[in-house]
Amino acid sequence: MWAYLDALRQQAQLSDLDVHFARLLARLAASEAPPLVMAACLTSHWTNQGHVCIDLNALAGQTLFVQCGMPWQAPELASWTQTLRASAVVGHPGDFRPLVLDERGRLYLYRYWDYEQQLTNDLQQRAAGEVPALDEARLCASLARLFPTPPTLECDWQKIAAVVAVLKRFCVIAGGPGTGKTSTVARVLALLLEQTDGHPLRIGLAAPTGKAAARLQEAVRHATHQLPVAAAIRAAIPTEASTLHRLLGARPDAPTLRYHRDHPLPLDVLVVDEASMVDLALMTRLVQALPASARLILLGDHAQLASVEAGAVLGDLCGAAPALSAPFRARLAHLTGEALPPASPSASAMGDVVMVLRQRYRFGHDSGIGALAQAVHHGDTVTALHLLRTRPSAELTWTPVPALAECHLYLATSILTGFRPYLECIKAHATPAEVCAAFERFRVLCAHRSGPGGALALNEHIEALLQSAHLIEARHTWYPGRPVLITQNDYPLRLFNGDVGITLPDPEADGQLRVHFPTAEGTMRRLSPVRLPIHETVYAMTVHKSQGSEFEQVLLVLGEAHSPVMTRELLYTGITRARTGVHICGEAAAFQAAVGQQLQRASGLRAMLWGDGG
Repeated sequence: MWAYLDALRQQAQLSDLDVHFARLLARLAASEAPPLVMAACLTSHWTNQGHVCIDLNALAGQTLFVQCGMPWQAPELASWTQTLRASAVVGHPGDFRPLVLDERGRLYLYRYWDYEQQLTNDLQQRAAGEVPALDEARLCASLARLFPTPPTLECDWQKIAAVVAVLKRFCVIAGGPGTGKTSTVARVLALLLEQTDGHPLRIGLAAPTGKAAARLQEAVRHATHQLPVAAAIRAAIPTEASTLHRLLGARPDAPTLRYHRDHPLPLDVLVVDEASMVDLALMTRLVQALPASARLILLGDHAQLASVEAGAVLGDLCGAAPALSAPFRARLAHLTGEALPPASPSASAMGDVVMVLRQRYRFGHDSGIGALAQAVHHGDTVTALHLLRTRPSAELTWTPVPALAECHLYLATSILTGFRPYLECIKAHATPAEVCAAFERFRVLCAHRSGPGGALALNEHIEALLQSAHLIEARHTWYPGRPVLITQNDYPLRLFNGDVGITLPDPEADGQLRVHFPTAEGTMRRLSPVRLPIHETVYAMTVHKSQGSEFEQVLLVLGEAHSPVMTRELLYTGITRARTGVHICGEAAAFQAAVGQQLQRASGLRAMLWGDGG
């Protein structure tokens, strides 16, 4: 068995960690039974692939590792379960064992089973409870001023979501790009502040990455300036957002966080944007660190890619069709005057707090980007391909390529057109802020980091192309115009994974090259290249790395049709990074395969949150 696993490891089907973990459990169990050893390997491997657990129901009786020519026949469910139950390293839910097997056939690493349990309990308690009595007359007056109902809408879901966030200690406001999530939450904060009679309210704004935090901060600041509220209320809405790790007090030299259940955050309200990027472990720690009396408001698009680490928390929260309970529906109707959908007799507390915004304000009804994103989201391959083939315009274009390794040859014109403006800004001696803003208007997004058509290869090709067009002088590693992406957090330098800077001569340093990073406050930070944490050139980046960002124009390079990362969520995320134009490069077969392949992450969170088999 071990020789077989080592062979799988050499073919990169398993990691060193997977095999060593299986060896450890075999020693602890005093058994090398193949069903136990392989179950341990798969649980470790699937967790590293983003799953919270493995579903034995889906794997039992299947032939695994066929694609690498080393097939392994999984046991039938009853036999596999019996072997695992007989082992000393596998426990029932609640047992303190390395592996936990629940009654639904879900096999977890203990730590991830515990995360699910803690997060479920905390969120359900928050969803079921309501805040102390509010001044309803004042709330209704505030609503009438902040949410003048558009006559074209049958139901103002932004207003409904805002009232839910005021009435509950937990609320999810989900929706696609341009549905008004951040403008809604700015009004929520105004509603809450108008309830306090001038007493201070401790409000926190946070997001998973520095880029997403800066965008949240900018969006809330912009929305706040437009609110019809008193100057004191406007001044009390925070003007700074932080990353979640910084908020929780993460330290590079310690595994623990400063804030936790026994030392909670000093907050009354916490708003978290881009919640789809938050993994199970981080979300659990965040909720634990928030005082029981505080409100938690999650914003995000549940159709986007899930977190890089294990879990799909926002997707699980929004997975069931939200339906209001009868008592809560009646209260919302009374406060808002809106014609709400009928209540559900089987509605749970979670159904009262998950709000999905429907009206799109960024993409109009005739928007090609909006229509393509919706077709992809719904898995409608026919409509999505029809849009690409019949509506070529500045908004939607498609370049089929016969080989991904040569895609840069077909895209040379698009790449030069996209990057020329920011490089000409440099030659025109524009300010660093103007150069960075010009660079953010266009980006190449890739399905993969490595391989043909991957971000690493494309960055090399793009650099060579720009040099041959005399737009850059890349004879050395560092040159004016080189864009870099930070890939490792550096708390002392206040640089975080996902931050992007541009290399420019710095007059204040005798013209030496410095990497310029825009800050959320609108200023620029200048750092010597030798001081940067781990980084890479970023003309092209993966779709995963682009989450939390927006660009005017996006060039999206697809992967191979058989690639497991080519899913509708990846396509949707890449498409919706663009505001005005999307150029898709790849074969029709790859596009079709991606639209038809939905990201599925094994997890028990959705069932537990919504009362189905928890």
